Amino acid sequence: MAIGSNARAIMIGVAVLVVIGITAFVAIAMAENAPPPTPPAAAGKFFKPQESQTTGSVTVNGGIVNYTAVAGTLVVHPKGWDDVKPSEDDKNKDKDKNENSENPSAEAQMFYVAYFKRDVAPGSRPITFLYNGGPGSSTVWLHMGAFGPRRVVTADDSHTPAAPYSLINNNESLLDASDLVFVDAPGTGFSRIAGGKDKDEREKAFFGMDADAYAFSQFIMEFLSRWQRWNSPKYLFGESYGTPRSAIVVNELETDNDIDFNGVILLSQILNFDLSPDGPDTNPGVDLPYVLALPTYAATAWYHKKLPGQEQRDLASFVHEVERFATTDYYHALEAGAGLSEANRNAIAQKLHGYTGLPVSYILKADLRIDGGEFEKNLQDSNNLTTGRLDTRFSGPSLDPLSKEAEYDPQAAAISSAYVSAFNDYVRNQLKFGQDQHYKPELDVFRAWDFKHQQPGMREALQTSPNVMPDLATAMKYNPQLKIQLNGGYFDLATPYYEGWYEMHHLPIPKELQNNIEYRYYASGHMVYAHEQSLKELHDNVADFIRRTDNVR
Repeated sequence: MAIGSNARAIMIGVAVLVVIGITAFVAIAMAENAPPPTPPAAAGKFFKPQESQTTGSVTVNGGIVNYTAVAGTLVVHPKGWDDVKPSEDDKNKDKDKNENSENPSAEAQMFYVAYFKRDVAPGSRPITFLYNGGPGSSTVWLHMGAFGPRRVVTADDSHTPAAPYSLINNNESLLDASDLVFVDAPGTGFSRIAGGKDKDEREKAFFGMDADAYAFSQFIMEFLSRWQRWNSPKYLFGESYGTPRSAIVVNELETDNDIDFNGVILLSQILNFDLSPDGPDTNPGVDLPYVLALPTYAATAWYHKKLPGQEQRDLASFVHEVERFATTDYYHALEAGAGLSEANRNAIAQKLHGYTGLPVSYILKADLRIDGGEFEKNLQDSNNLTTGRLDTRFSGPSLDPLSKEAEYDPQAAAISSAYVSAFNDYVRNQLKFGQDQHYKPELDVFRAWDFKHQQPGMREALQTSPNVMPDLATAMKYNPQLKIQLNGGYFDLATPYYEGWYEMHHLPIPKELQNNIEYRYYASGHMVYAHEQSLKELHDNVADFIRRTDNVR
C-alpha cells in the first residue's frame, strides 16, 4: 500500500506525541488541516486498519469546499464475536466445540473513502454513509457518478466511447451539505474477508442479508469512534440493494445500539422482494409485480416513441394515468384469474397495448402478465434491440434474437468501463491508496448469499422471500423523528419507482408517521445520477433534505 504525504505526516506526529506530548501533536494536526486526532483503529487477527490522507477542493454551485480525503479500511467481525481476548482456559474449553477456538473465526476489512470539510467542528457537520447494493456491488457508482468531488462523464443514453475518460469537478457533490463516507461491502472494492475454517465459513460470516447489515452497523460505529463523529447529525444513503440494507441497519443501530439517525435517503428502493418484476412467474398467484411495473413499461414505451399520439402526453401526467389503470382495472383483471371473461380479457389487452406498445397478440399469449426481462427483450424486438433494465432509456443489440428475455443490460454495458477505469486511476493517483491491490467493482455472491432475514420481534430468520418493511417501520416507530426520503427514476426496471411508492404506503406504521416520508422522482433510471439534469435535481433534493433535518441551528 502507498501512503499519502499527509498520512506520513500524521505517523510522524504520533512519534512526536510520545516524545514531547499531546500539545505538539495537536499543533501538527491543525497545521495539516486534518480531522481531529484519535487513537488508532483496532487491528484484527488478519487485517490492520489502513489510511491515506490527502487534501482537495470542489466547487459546488459556485462555492468552494476544501476537504480532507481519507481512503482507508476498518476491521469488522461477524455477530457473536467478543472483542475480549480469550484466556487459555477459554481456548481449552472451546477445543471440544465445532468452531474455531481463535477469536475471531472470520473477519473483514471494509474499505471506505471519507471526505471531511476542513476547518469545521465535527459536531456541527452532518455525516452521510453511502453505499450501493447488488448484493455484491462496490460503491464506485455513487462515488464517481453522484456525490464525490470528482465525477466521470458518460453518454446520456448510449454507449460511452472507450478511454480516455473525462473526470471533472462535480458541481453536484453533496459535500456542500454533509461530510461523506463511501463504503464498500465485505469482499468488494478493496474490502476483503479472511479467517474461518474454510471459504464457506468466511462467506457465511458476511454474505447474507443479516450478516451484511451487521457488518455495516459495526463499521459505522467504529467509524464514529475513529473520527469522533458520535455527536454529528447522521444519515444513511443506500441505492438499490442498499435500500433494504439501510432498513435493517437503521433499525439495528437505533434499537440495539441506541444511535438515533436524522434521516435515511433511499434511491431505487426494494424492501419487499416479492414485488420485484424479475421472475414473478415463479411465484404464481402474486400479481402485484406486474401491476407495479406497468407505469415503468409505459414510461419506457413513451421514451422510445412506441405509443400512438404520445406527442401530446407529458411524462409525469402520463405515468400517473397509468398508475390509476394499473391499480384498478388491470389489478382487478389479474385478481379474477381464470374467472376473467373473454371480453374483459381482450379489453385489458388492448389497453395494455396502448400503454406499452407491445402487440395485443403477445400480451394475450402472456396471459396479460409480462415480466421485466420479457418487456426488455420485446419492446424493440423488431429492430433486434434489447432495452435496458437499470435504465430503460438505453438500448443495445440483442445477443440472441430468438431469446425469450433480455440476456444483458445495455446500460451496464454502456457505462461500467468509464466508472471502473476512472475510479482505479483516481484512487491510486489522487487518493494515494491501493497501488498493489485489485479493486473489485462487483462480486458474484448469489451462490453464497443467504437471503433469510430475521424480522424485528421474530425468534429466527424466516424461510421466505425477504421483506424488510417491518425493519424500517420499527425504526420509525422507535424514533418518531426519523425522516425518510425516497428517490426513484421513471425509467428504472430493476426496482420500479411505483414499487417503492407502494411499499412506503403499506408500511405498518401509524398514519401520522407517513408525514415523515417524502417522495422525489426523476426522468432517469436506476442510477438516477447517470442523467445530468436528474443528478442536479437529486443533489438539490438530498441537500435540502439534510439541511431541513440536521437539527443544526
